[in-house]
Amino acid sequence: MMTITIWSDFACPYCYIGETRLEKAIEELGMTDSVKIDYRAFELDPTAAKEVTGPTSERFAMKYRLTVPQALEQIEQISALGRELGIDFKYASTLYSNTFDAHRLMKLAENKYDYATVQKLNTLLFDAYFTKNLVLADHKVLEVVAKEAGMDEKEVKEVLDSDKYADDVRFDEREAQMRGVHGVPYMVFNGEFAVPGAMSIEGMKSALERAQRRINDAEKATEKNGERPHVCGPDGCQLV
Repeated sequence: MMTITIWSDFACPYCYIGETRLEKAIEELGMTDSVKIDYRAFELDPTAAKEVTGPTSERFAMKYRLTVPQALEQIEQISALGRELGIDFKYASTLYSNTFDAHRLMKLAENKYDYATVQKLNTLLFDAYFTKNLVLADHKVLEVVAKEAGMDEKEVKEVLDSDKYADDVRFDEREAQMRGVHGVPYMVFNGEFAVPGAMSIEGMKSALERAQRRINDAEKATEKNGERPHVCGPDGCQLV
């Protein structure tokens, strides 16, 4: 099984685009059952307010020292990349707020639910922000999204009303800092090499094939040395 570790933020347009391209590349290569994504938290702005403080166009213009019309033009170019993937991308009307609790919600899913639920929640959180233009710092919004993903309403509310999983989020962010990660999405294939997260679908395919070749080469080397590969599961370990 190949593992792809991804640091991302739900308010990052290139994260949504990059992860969607990766998913399409995995599907087109027929690798759906042989690849697992390990989602890691990364806040673009840990100091962001929980309330919406202004339109995205003005924030974008200020951040990149552009005029508002210039900012809107670049925002539209990014949105077009999302629409090419079939996403109803509405970046210009997003409502920017703090994403820390959204990341804590993901940690709850990772710790208590199956992989399919984690994947669904990840997509729904991006969709809530970029398609439905909801406020991700709003606990009511997060509760609705979590319910749609199949999570228990009572447990979700209890977690959001506490500081549970805060340490898990901070751990991910410290690891990103140690790796020198300053921008997302940041993808590491099988713990060996990182790739630019906003690569094309074809670029994603190349990275997947490269990682798979390394896995195959490692298995061949193990067999050549007279060792049979082994795996461990819930019922114990065995040679294969």
